[in-house]
Amino acid sequence: MEAPLYPDFPFAPSTPPGGTPAFWVGPRHLAGDDGHLYDTVADTLSGLGWSSLTIVRGRDEPDEHGDRQVLRSTVLHISPDTLRWAQWCLADEPFYLGELPIAWQVSARADTVSPLAQWSAYFTPDVPGESVADFLLALNARDQPDAQFAGPELVLDAVAAHGWLRDIDRPRAAATDPTFTSHISLGEVPPLIQDADPRALTAASDEGTPAGWQAWAEPVLGAPCLWVASFGASVPHDLVAAFAASLSSTAPVLRRILPETTQERLLRAPAG
Repeated sequence: MEAPLYPDFPFAPSTPPGGTPAFWVGPRHLAGDDGHLYDTVADTLSGLGWSSLTIVRGRDEPDEHGDRQVLRSTVLHISPDTLRWAQWCLADEPFYLGELPIAWQVSARADTVSPLAQWSAYFTPDVPGESVADFLLALNARDQPDAQFAGPELVLDAVAAHGWLRDIDRPRAAATDPTFTSHISLGEVPPLIQDADPRALTAASDEGTPAGWQAWAEPVLGAPCLWVASFGASVPHDLVAAFAASLSSTAPVLRRILPETTQERLLRAPAG
């Protein structure tokens, strides 16, 4: 999937009177977020009935020119049962995964007694918004957001069904797309990933560090990743499978903005 579907159409054609032209593009895992990751996810959550709250922190006083300055703000979306929530982190001070800032942090708890999250999942910019939305749809549909109902094989089956290849050395724990640019792997969880498993708080233990799912796209070997997603060790495998199935889907997605590092790898056709 490295040859343009319509080679006579430039990747960045001149803007028509109606606005920036749109393309149907694939593969999805290299298509980026179209610059609308917040809107895509927030609209999904609004449609599910989740409430949103904007928390403003810092100085909100007029400066010498009379303009108000909001230094830091956080947008938090909460499910009706308050067992799950999603936080837009780019408006605040995000931490990083693979040298990329966290855009969305999704968390869930077992009950309303404890305020602490049972697990969290993290998504950087350029993770396809459709895949984050499908993860949240699966989370919203669960009565128990913390319960494990399936094993890790479900995740690998989801991507294998769309043509991804299991890792030769770790066929039960990792897979990659046919162009070897995007990967999903069950293994060591990066630092600062929140999880209720007490072993996640230690760098090493006799019981071993719990494994969680990590996914990333590395279009150019050794260069910065296009996007990264990280799932705490306690994130149910079926929720990760919903994300993985959407990420590896062969269905095209609508885009106006194409990532610079993957333009030459994308099939595309003008929309409309």
